[in-house]
Amino acid sequence: MLAGRRLSPIARSLSSNLRTVRAPTLGSHLKLALVVHTVFQRSSFHTSSPSNLAIPLSNMTSPAQTYPTPPTKPPTWSLTPSQIDEAVATCISTSKALLDKVAALPTAERTFETVVRPLALGEGEADSQVEPALFLQYVSTDEAVRNKSIEGDKALQEYSLTALTRMDVYQALLDAQKHTETNGIKLNPEEDRLLKRMILDRTRNGLALTPEKREELLEVKKKIMSLAVDFQTACNQEKGFLLFTLEELDGVPQDIISGYPEEDGKRKVTFKTPDIFPVFKFANLPATRKAAVLGYEGKTLSNVPILEELVSLRKQVATILGYKNYAEYILEIKMAKTPETVFAFLNDLEEKLRPVGEAERVEFLKLKKEVHEKKGLEFDGKLYLWDYRYYDRLWMEKNLRLDEEKVKEYFPVSTVVPAMLDIYRTLLNVEFFPVPRTEEAGGLTWHEEAEMYAVWDAGKNGQRGDFLGYMHLDLFPRENKYGHAAVWGLIPGWLKEDGTRNYPVVSMVANLAKPTPTRPALMKHQDAVTFLHEMGHAFHGLCSKTQFARFHGTHVARDFVEAPSQMLENWCWTPAQLKDISNHYERKGESLPQDLIESVVKSKKAGQGLFNLRQLFHAQYDMILHTSPEEIDQTKLWVDLREKISLVTTGGEYVGGQSGFAHIAGGYEAGYYGYLYSQAFSADMFATVFEANPMDPAKGMEYRQKILQPGGSREELDSLVDFLGRAPSNVAFLESILPSDSPAKL
Repeated sequence: MLAGRRLSPIARSLSSNLRTVRAPTLGSHLKLALVVHTVFQRSSFHTSSPSNLAIPLSNMTSPAQTYPTPPTKPPTWSLTPSQIDEAVATCISTSKALLDKVAALPTAERTFETVVRPLALGEGEADSQVEPALFLQYVSTDEAVRNKSIEGDKALQEYSLTALTRMDVYQALLDAQKHTETNGIKLNPEEDRLLKRMILDRTRNGLALTPEKREELLEVKKKIMSLAVDFQTACNQEKGFLLFTLEELDGVPQDIISGYPEEDGKRKVTFKTPDIFPVFKFANLPATRKAAVLGYEGKTLSNVPILEELVSLRKQVATILGYKNYAEYILEIKMAKTPETVFAFLNDLEEKLRPVGEAERVEFLKLKKEVHEKKGLEFDGKLYLWDYRYYDRLWMEKNLRLDEEKVKEYFPVSTVVPAMLDIYRTLLNVEFFPVPRTEEAGGLTWHEEAEMYAVWDAGKNGQRGDFLGYMHLDLFPRENKYGHAAVWGLIPGWLKEDGTRNYPVVSMVANLAKPTPTRPALMKHQDAVTFLHEMGHAFHGLCSKTQFARFHGTHVARDFVEAPSQMLENWCWTPAQLKDISNHYERKGESLPQDLIESVVKSKKAGQGLFNLRQLFHAQYDMILHTSPEEIDQTKLWVDLREKISLVTTGGEYVGGQSGFAHIAGGYEAGYYGYLYSQAFSADMFATVFEANPMDPAKGMEYRQKILQPGGSREELDSLVDFLGRAPSNVAFLESILPSDSPAKL
């Protein structure tokens, strides 16, 4: 899950740019972490305890063995709690000094160069100072470091909100805008966008209100940010588990069971996705699946009152600022613009998908009846929440002859990850160099399993191009680590005052399978899709080249940010690429057989009805919470709405699964629809530009230059039109999810 992505909004202390942390992470640090929400994927990972998990990328690096020294060193990761305190304090004091300096300028001296540019440059410098310290809450094995990182996160958020209320800085920006307009000063498009956004940010945060209302808004927003951190912390540090006998785990593959530790004569299954998802998908006993699913739904019930308070406080924000509801406030700066547009999109898609989902439900119930009759179990004609993943898998195996466990044998982590990164190397003309694990090179990471790579433009005619930035990969599960898949754009790129560039730093955090006692680490096909998606976010950060930090990489409209990564998922569904990235873990050199390739490709469209109705449920739940004027029983809405839209039931069991819906705790509130909304753009880009020849380097570079490089420095629609050669269409998206014989009109 954003990552990700990576994956709560925080006002930037220098620019007042409201950035969000996804998942994605949805914690609260200063950057955008993007995450695929693996909870909603149809596959899972497995965990055990290996000794050496480094993934060789030697096949993607330059034939020359010499490590090319980048123009700048990576961040330092060996931070102590006191150093985290110092980093946060320095960031705040530096920010305050800059804001004071800008505010002290006489009116006649307030220009773009004296007000706007210094604020923009200060924003980038603040990232470099504090981001590594705030990121450690998600990956450090040291509890004191994690706690101090969380404390620093909260402190910086509180300061950032206070900084946003400074009327003197707001007035300086207005004076700079007036100076620019009065004197006919011509700004370049990105500079003009920056000035307008800085003013808009502050207007949206109440600086046009009375002093009393501004103070009220500030206090409410402080509470929201603190609660969002608490919500995500509870998700990250959740340590729940269930104990099952071997009989109760009947059907779960033996290599997975062998990775579960024994406790009190039973097997311990945690709620981490690599542990619990195989139970959802393979456990033959309905009672086992029910216990697992409802246990997972209730793993963070302490978050139920936190989300209730968050929604209530967000209503207060909307009221204070004069919006009808919080969704109207959030969507004002998104591509969709209004709640009416979002509801129209979701309702139209539900209308098209419902017949498909209902037909799939009928097929699942037929299969369930067969299974229950064969096992002598009562069949009550209902499709339960804990049935969905189990019968989805059985249907795939029966109708497509798609055995996920067999496919997994062709996806060993140690070869598939480099092979997938090789797709990016070829398509985007980049190359990777492992950073030596020395203090001199700066390659010491926060954990021995976390790898660091220097990424360069591959250049032309044998001449290496420019340095692009640093990429970190922390791919395997461990206790107290962020539990899904996400990418953090830790440090942005920008043009410094002396004309040189600051280079970006990105980090992918995932939970891929570890080896078991009988097999090496293997990936399900969907795990590969997730990995390819997340790396799309990483390369959005690495390949972006903007003038200002606030527009770098993934700092685009939230309902567009997933589109580039969603498009790149297609490379895991094309026959040639499936053949290239697969390699049997025992029979080296043997790629995925043609019959399995065909089954995998066919499976892309299978089950799209129920799967996307599930996504629609989450999107509608989010929108209803943030548009309803009345107080809502959030747990009842969660269960009842899921049954209505997703076509599965819990048989009257009401468990507050929204307590784990980290997206809307901070970062994706009134924004979850974006996962589906952006698919229209991603499907259009692939069908129009890449489908005929997915590995065309020329098209890859065009994508890099027109979609990735501009980041948020221009309107997202302008980037799409530039790349597509026309306005985007949703035809390719609908064709990708609806059966060819669907009566729904495209």
